[in-house]
Amino acid sequence: MAVSGLSINHGAINIGTRGSPLALAQAELTKAALLAAHPQLTPAGVTIVPIKTTGDKVQDRPLSEIGGKGLFTKEIEEALLDGRIDLAVHSMKDMPTFLPDGLIIAAMLEREDPRDVLISPVADSIETLPKGAVVGTASLRRQAQLLALRPDLKVQPLRGNVGTRLEKLARGEAAATLLALAGLKRLGRVDAATAILSTDAFLPAVAQGAIGIEIRANDPRIAALVAPLDHAPTTIAVTAERACLAVLDGSCRTPIAAHAEIFGTALRLRGLVALPDGTESHRAEDTGNATLEGAAALGRAVGERLKALAGPNFLA
Repeated sequence: MAVSGLSINHGAINIGTRGSPLALAQAELTKAALLAAHPQLTPAGVTIVPIKTTGDKVQDRPLSEIGGKGLFTKEIEEALLDGRIDLAVHSMKDMPTFLPDGLIIAAMLEREDPRDVLISPVADSIETLPKGAVVGTASLRRQAQLLALRPDLKVQPLRGNVGTRLEKLARGEAAATLLALAGLKRLGRVDAATAILSTDAFLPAVAQGAIGIEIRANDPRIAALVAPLDHAPTTIAVTAERACLAVLDGSCRTPIAAHAEIFGTALRLRGLVALPDGTESHRAEDTGNATLEGAAALGRAVGERLKALAGPNFLA
């Protein structure tokens, strides 16, 4: 469906998002991209609708204890399904492996740097953290890789948005924390990073740094509006990572990492599964074609290889 000539009225497009500063920044990026792609749209005609999710409301327990990734998307997807919003903007790493019936990811914005960073007032690297230091993180993936490198460290849950976590660190609740570089960049807080961790040493979360736009599958008008926003290389890389995750049936209870990179017409995918305490981990990698079909096949292949390496009880 062509979008030229669409009659866009005030309030015609409602963008649903979480209400954290980072989520709102990502929604603003999406709104700006829509306005740039469609001159007939006006800023007043595109409204950002913050929606509080269960994951935002419950801050005193790790996600793995209260239900996992869907806690950041459930209420937003309900608003999408019942028509209160026209599209939803998500951090793709928060998205469950499988979407509700009737919803699709119609586009992804160009991915920001997917690496993790160390933030610490007492050390300039993971290696130089004091023996037995407390590191705050709510991510089992980060915990597993951190403890594999430094089994002497103590990991404690540290939740909240980026600003809240930085405040907790400043108050001395932990000697260090780990965050996504992408989020710091989007918030203009890269200065907070002590060290950027290489993907060779510290594999990112599936889809880290990618922003996805979710819409109703039967809404051709919105599909046409968001189509120009899709960054094909990002969609291909994230497709591979999420296909790997789907094979492993990953949840917030399982430390899983995956990172895909495009080199010309080739796509490389590296994946990892680990025990939360870092005592055992398995890695696999392979290359395939940098197409959507090739990405899905590559993701499944790496996922199956990790499953075979880990054995039947590892992911139980």
